[in-house]
Amino acid sequence: MDQVAAMINEDVLNIQRSGIRQFFDKVAKVEGAVQLTLGQPDFPTPVHVKDAAKDAIDRDQTSYTNNGGLPELQVAATEFLREKYGLGYDPTSEVITTVGASQALDMTVRTILTRGDEVLLPVPAYPAYEPLIRLSGATPVYIDTSKTNFKLTKEAVQAAMTSRTRALFLSYPSNPTGQTLTETELMDLASILREENIFIVSDEIYSELVYDHTHQSIAMFPGMKERTIVINGLSKSHSMTGWRIGFAFAPAELITQMLKVHSYNISCASSISQHAALAALTAGKNDAEPMRVEYEKRRNYMQERLHQMKLPVSKPEGAFYLFPSIQKTGLDSYAFAERLLAEEKLAVVPGTAFSRYGEGYVRLSYAYSMENLAEACDRLERFVSRLLP
Repeated sequence: MDQVAAMINEDVLNIQRSGIRQFFDKVAKVEGAVQLTLGQPDFPTPVHVKDAAKDAIDRDQTSYTNNGGLPELQVAATEFLREKYGLGYDPTSEVITTVGASQALDMTVRTILTRGDEVLLPVPAYPAYEPLIRLSGATPVYIDTSKTNFKLTKEAVQAAMTSRTRALFLSYPSNPTGQTLTETELMDLASILREENIFIVSDEIYSELVYDHTHQSIAMFPGMKERTIVINGLSKSHSMTGWRIGFAFAPAELITQMLKVHSYNISCASSISQHAALAALTAGKNDAEPMRVEYEKRRNYMQERLHQMKLPVSKPEGAFYLFPSIQKTGLDSYAFAERLLAEEKLAVVPGTAFSRYGEGYVRLSYAYSMENLAEACDRLERFVSRLLP
């Protein structure tokens, strides 16, 4: 085995599986466990989306599509961004249909990063970002946002920037914190970023799940579209996680290069899923609204229950996660999660799954039924009451 390891790419050997999935595997072995771990919407895929997929199969639309996706889907995707967020992209040259937002991110970093580059990474952050950066030979430069309510500031960016900085990752609404950036906060960032020769990778997969204001993209500000890759998809907005459809939007010159990586990597996204996605973005362009309303109710319920337990938590403005501090309990994040699972059969994600800067926190997903959330909160409250005076 050591001989095999010696022949494997060192960058691969040095990365770890997602901490979320590692803990999920532990939970699978605990009978009767209640889950608050995965970012998996509990709503079914809308009927008209499923019907479009069945129709595509019946009409034998099962062959390869263009590398960049069905032309009509590219039109629908760019029109969706224009109508929802005021972003204008050319459907023929500024969008690629991908195998989920994950493949869009992978394709992006493969295109823009080279060995020795540095990437500014606000943390706590979604676990996939760091491995993707490292697999490209680049180095993540962490920006701790825990002291600024999990929001990135221009001062923090300026302090972290060096001559080797090639890109900045933005992820708002955030996984794991649920925080978003306001128009003013984005404008402040844009005021310095437009002067820098770097790329902005803006992961906006939760853009349709914003509660207290309308989602805005940094790409909408003057001088920013030219340097920004916007990543989006249908997993969260249309409860289509398993359909694996995402999108990358960027200037035509950059899309031309990204398409090379994409075409040799996966050729094209599933034709059946693409036809389903077309229905989602046309007939179902507002499918996220009833889900968003329900998630907001769940957020408010969970927020109040955590307040009663005396667990401090920033109010999530989007997505479907809470990231409460458990520092008062005296346990580290992993010990807290392990004991909670063992003693109350409740599964949460240790904050350290989102980098070491998540220590002292746990992530709770409220993409579960109210019945499940109520039972989960009862178990969490029992556990916390034994730890806090």
